[in-house]
Amino acid sequence: MLKTFRIGGIHPKANKLSAGKTIQSIEIPDEVSIPLAQHIGAPSQPVVKKGDKVKVGTLIGKSVGFVSANIHSSVSGTVKKIDKVVDVSGYRRDAVIISVEGDEWEDSIDRSETLINECALSQKEIIDKIAASGIVGMGGATFPTHVKLMPPPGTKAEVLIINGVECEPYLTSDHQLMMEKTEEILIGTTLLMKALNVSKAIIGIENNKKDVIAKFSQLASSYPGIRIQPLEERYPQGGEKQLIDALIGRQVPSGALPIAVGAVVQNVGTTFAVYEAVQKNKPLIERIVTVTGEEVHNPCNIRSRIGVPFQALIDFAGGLPQNTGKIVSGGPMMGKAVAYTDIPVTKGTSGILIISSSKAKRKTPKDCIRCAKCVQVCPMGLNPTLLMNLSEYAVWDRAEKNHITDCIECGSCSYTCPADRPLLDYIRLGKGKVMALMKARKN
Repeated sequence: MLKTFRIGGIHPKANKLSAGKTIQSIEIPDEVSIPLAQHIGAPSQPVVKKGDKVKVGTLIGKSVGFVSANIHSSVSGTVKKIDKVVDVSGYRRDAVIISVEGDEWEDSIDRSETLINECALSQKEIIDKIAASGIVGMGGATFPTHVKLMPPPGTKAEVLIINGVECEPYLTSDHQLMMEKTEEILIGTTLLMKALNVSKAIIGIENNKKDVIAKFSQLASSYPGIRIQPLEERYPQGGEKQLIDALIGRQVPSGALPIAVGAVVQNVGTTFAVYEAVQKNKPLIERIVTVTGEEVHNPCNIRSRIGVPFQALIDFAGGLPQNTGKIVSGGPMMGKAVAYTDIPVTKGTSGILIISSSKAKRKTPKDCIRCAKCVQVCPMGLNPTLLMNLSEYAVWDRAEKNHITDCIECGSCSYTCPADRPLLDYIRLGKGKVMALMKARKN
C-alpha cells in the first residue's frame, strides 16, 4: 500500500531526464577550491597553510563547534593559498585552494570494492568516526550528521527514517546511487541504527522508482529491522516533517525537531557516506551530482570530487547550451540560481540544472485573486499570501504569530499561484528577519 503525507502537496512534472544513467567519474582539474563552510553551523578553521602537501582524505579544515563539520582534501597536491571564493550563496567565503598533483590517497582509506558488513565498533565509536569524517546531510540541508545522532536530553529516538524519496524534479543522483550501491546503503542504515540505539528503520522510496523498490525489497530481508515503504509521488515528500507523517503517521509540532516524535531522518546519500566513513575510513570528499536540463546534450549523474568547479561538470554533460537563461544549484523548486560557473561543488550540491532563456523568465505578478490555492497546497498548513503581505509590510510580530518560521521553503505556493505572485521570495525574507529577531530576544 502506498503512503503519503496528509496536508498539501503538488505534482510537478518529474522531468527525470537522467534517470537510468550510470554514475560516471570525471577527470580531476588542475586546481580545486574547497570551501570551509559546507554545512549548517560554524565554518571549519583551516589546519593547513600555503605550501603544505596534502593527499586525498587529508584533514584541511577542523570543526570549531558542536554544530560544525570537518573538511578534507578531495585531491592530492600543494595548498596554493587560503582565499575567499564565491559559493552557491553568491557570497565570497574562505576556501582552501589546492594545485592538483597526481591522485595520492591517505593510506588509511580502503579503496577496494569489497563489501564490509560486520562492524565491531561501539555506538560512540561510530558517531565519533562519522564526526571525524565530516559527514553532513546530503539531501541539501547539510546539517552535521553526528549532531543528529546525539538526541538532546529528554528525547529518545524510536525509529530511523532513510529518505530515498528524491521528489525534486529533474534530480536523479539519489535514484542512481540507490541502484548502484544498494547493499552499502543497507549496511549504512544498520550502522545508523546502532548509533541511535534503535531496532527499527524505514526506507521511504517514491513509487516512480520501481526498480529501486524492487532491488531494496529483495535485499532488505537480510538486514533485521529494516522495512522498505513505497510512497505516492507527491512533492515535497522529501521534507523531513512530510516524510515522517507519511511513514509513521506522526506530525512534528510547530517549532519542534523530528526527534520530538521519536524520529531521526537521514538521506540515502548521507547513509552511503556513513558506510564509507565507518567501514572504509573514507571521509566525505566526493558526491553524486546530476547535471540536467531540456537543452543539455547529455543529462547525466556524475561522481565529483568536492571543490571541482561547476564548469567541469557542465562540460562533461556537453557544455553550456547557447540559449541558457539560468543555472540552478539543486532542483527547480528549492535550488538556488548561481551567477558563475566556477563555483565549486560542495557536500550539498545535489544537481546542476540548466534552464533555457524562454523558461527562465518570471511572469509579471498580478493582484491576488483570493483563490486560496496556496493555502491548499502548503504542506505546513500555513497561509502563504498572508505571510507574504506581512513580510512585504514588515509586520514581524504577526508574521511570527502566524508561524512563518515553520515554512520549509518548498515553493509549492509560488508554483501553484495563478497570479504569479512571488510568495516564497517574500516569505523567505520574512522568515530570515523573524528568526533574527527571535535570536536577538534570546541573547
